[in-house]
Amino acid sequence: MKDFYRLYYIPGAFFLLAAALDLLGFLFGFPIHGVVKGALLSLLCATTLAYALPRKADAHALALLACAQMMGLTGDLLLEGSGFALFVSGMAAFLAGHLLYIRLLGGRSWQGLGWKVWVPALAVMAALVYLLVRVIGVSGALLAPMAVYGFVLMLLIFSALCGAVRFGGAVWWMLLAGAVLFTGSDALIALRTFGGPDTPLVSFVVMGTYLAAQLLLACGIVELICKSEE
Repeated sequence: MKDFYRLYYIPGAFFLLAAALDLLGFLFGFPIHGVVKGALLSLLCATTLAYALPRKADAHALALLACAQMMGLTGDLLLEGSGFALFVSGMAAFLAGHLLYIRLLGGRSWQGLGWKVWVPALAVMAALVYLLVRVIGVSGALLAPMAVYGFVLMLLIFSALCGAVRFGGAVWWMLLAGAVLFTGSDALIALRTFGGPDTPLVSFVVMGTYLAAQLLLACGIVELICKSEE
């Protein structure tokens, strides 16, 4: 049984290998991104399931986590294409994934928060989204969906921050780091999409922060799920 617990090492090792190959491909010009991108979130999902299932983690929470990761995979694949419809569809897939992450975190970190916390928090989040949209220069048909997406990202950070401040511990700070990295990665994608620099180094940073964010969120949420069952 002890060895069975270590089965997550196998997909975990393949995830790290695929991530390393993907990032090196950006730096050295190897056309490998399209080959490994579809495997990355699948391997991360397999790793989290292999780690959590033997520990009798909450099945509902684990299913939500797996769905969030599959939404990330769907968004990855959609954003590989070009055109308005694919871009918005990719955003919608990531938005659904973020909402699932918020559901997993907010159920633990929001309990007992009163309006004295929520009102200023929502105001700050709205202001940050406004500034982000103005800096990037989004306009037209994408303005509303980008604003909604940015607000949900701020809500994800708020969920992790509430947990970090209220409960402390490395797990919640790991989740906060993951949420911040996710926001940074998406901000760089938006800048690149709307006229910013599009170089191999930018792609390396975007993918590096994105993979780190997904890994941190997966590790943190799995730990929360497993601890709640102990």
